[in-house]
Amino acid sequence: MSARDLAAAAPPRIGLLDSGPLDAITDVAGVTVGHATLADGPVQTGVTVIHPHALDPYRHKVPAGAAVINGFGKSVGLVQLEELGQLETPVALTNTFSVPAVAQAQIRDCVRANPETGRALPTVNPLVLECNDGFLNDIQRMAVGDEHYRAACAGAGAQVPQGAVGAGRGMSSFQLKGGIGTASRRVPLAGGHRTVGALVLANYGLLPNFVWGGAAIGAGLADALKAEAEARAAAAGPEKGSIIMVLATDAPLDARQLARLARRAAAGLARTGSVYGHGSGDIAIAFSTAYTLPHLPEEAMPAVPMVHESLLDGLFQAAADSVEQAILHALWHAETVTGRDGHRRHALRDLLARAC
Repeated sequence: MSARDLAAAAPPRIGLLDSGPLDAITDVAGVTVGHATLADGPVQTGVTVIHPHALDPYRHKVPAGAAVINGFGKSVGLVQLEELGQLETPVALTNTFSVPAVAQAQIRDCVRANPETGRALPTVNPLVLECNDGFLNDIQRMAVGDEHYRAACAGAGAQVPQGAVGAGRGMSSFQLKGGIGTASRRVPLAGGHRTVGALVLANYGLLPNFVWGGAAIGAGLADALKAEAEARAAAAGPEKGSIIMVLATDAPLDARQLARLARRAAAGLARTGSVYGHGSGDIAIAFSTAYTLPHLPEEAMPAVPMVHESLLDGLFQAAADSVEQAILHALWHAETVTGRDGHRRHALRDLLARAC
């Protein structure tokens, strides 16, 4: 497919499974997403929050699993998630140096709702995942604060803006403008359908490796950028980005099965041209909304029949396809951004127009 054809078309549709009505992680009933975006000269960053449901997540935990594909990352909360297989805060995404501030905001949020947290009640496990947006954002300013996390939570809904928004504001992918992308797939299962939704924070990849829906277009786009000094310098070095991939499903899975689902995000990531480079932190988590786990021991644990192991392949396919689709959406919806020291990342659509 030529650059002209690509510039005139929407992102290709990945796979054979149907998407949900929004083609977003919020097609999983109850899931909402909110952003807070900071875009002011050298400050190009933000926060994105994913709520698994409308209840207090500390008292009504959801089962979860994680897959660390490449562990070059500075997240908070993954160790306990992997041990206990539960989420007890919303999932928060931000830049690397803002992880502590957002984790503190999550703790304060929990304490406001549950004043005995850390006293008569156990401590809370904040979950904050990150990518380094330091090419566009002056990360040393640590501009993200408690108020931005609260704003992202307050604005959460079913409609999910994509591209250079929230945590994705300063992110780069394939030396182009990256950011937030989302997608969903519906899986025939046990006489009905179950949904898998993905949301990605895309900040990885070298342009010559870029694959767009099966088409290796990266080398041609690199030629269109060859006059730009920062593009040449970036192409000469190793990959230094990351990607966070969040999967939600309404299928009844336990924590072990959800960790298996999370590992399949890597299949969708690889299709876009990622080799999980040395400096790329590639992390996936998956959670189920099919049931909740009570906080207090006097409350009964749910007795939920889980999906049989032999029936997981459709969900695995949905995970891979929705992650790949979400990555394409992140690049397609992103706008060109100029940030600190005049650094610029071109939007894919702008570069396609130049290449025509």
